[in-house]
Amino acid sequence: MTNPATLLQRLSQSFTTKVKSISLDWSVFVLLTAGLTLGSPLKAQADSPETAPPQLKDTLSQIDRLANSKDVEGLLEFYGANFANSDGLSRDLMGEALVQLWQRYPVLNYRTELTDWQQEGNAIVAETVTYITSDQPQDATKTKFESTLRSRQRFENQKIVYSTILAERSQITSGSNPPKVTVKLPEQVRIGQRFNFDAIVTEPLGDDLLLGVAIEESVRSKRYTNPTQIELESLAAGGIFKVGRAPLLPEDRWISAILIRGDGMIMITRRLHVVE
Repeated sequence: MTNPATLLQRLSQSFTTKVKSISLDWSVFVLLTAGLTLGSPLKAQADSPETAPPQLKDTLSQIDRLANSKDVEGLLEFYGANFANSDGLSRDLMGEALVQLWQRYPVLNYRTELTDWQQEGNAIVAETVTYITSDQPQDATKTKFESTLRSRQRFENQKIVYSTILAERSQITSGSNPPKVTVKLPEQVRIGQRFNFDAIVTEPLGDDLLLGVAIEESVRSKRYTNPTQIELESLAAGGIFKVGRAPLLPEDRWISAILIRGDGMIMITRRLHVVE
């Protein structure tokens, strides 16, 4: 059985009780989803993936291929010069953020599925789900990424001109035995509404100490390249249980939890939509 004092010392030495916010990793993942629009949801007349134009399917396949080969320059060719997304990203900032991400995590696998599409004049609006996974050695441990991102995109002349993120669920685990966690968070709340965020450890901890923290951040473009620093806290037991209050203006928020014990770590992020 691990001695609690020894474990706390190990955790402090390994992580210095200060780690970067995970918003950089999660937020950059969303850049490669193929879901863009100018704001409104797809209407009832949206068509099925089977009827999508071949050029749309080919574009999505090429985006996945370039992302998997970490070809930033080739990837940016599929984005319009005035590209923007709902998080405030420009084409140049997206390229900068991707370079930083792939330097830190060089083994990421992308797979995009088309779920709906719609012709709007000469443009195509497509809704997709992108799956991002990775298993890579890192400092004699195993780091695993799992991310599912639903998004919408607007194509003009086979280039993406605008994107918005509809849903975001991601996690990173590291170490030989990361905590097993269940997350409870609504996908959408009204402005000013209270909400619960629970990250519940679903297995006995025994004598192991648990460090962790919950993070709530506004989704802003600067967080893609400048993640915040956070302090870990000693947790009594069971995980993280927080009550939050939505801001008084509609926006997206990143809600994250980091949980660490002596032989593993898990970092989880969900996107919360705040609506009127």
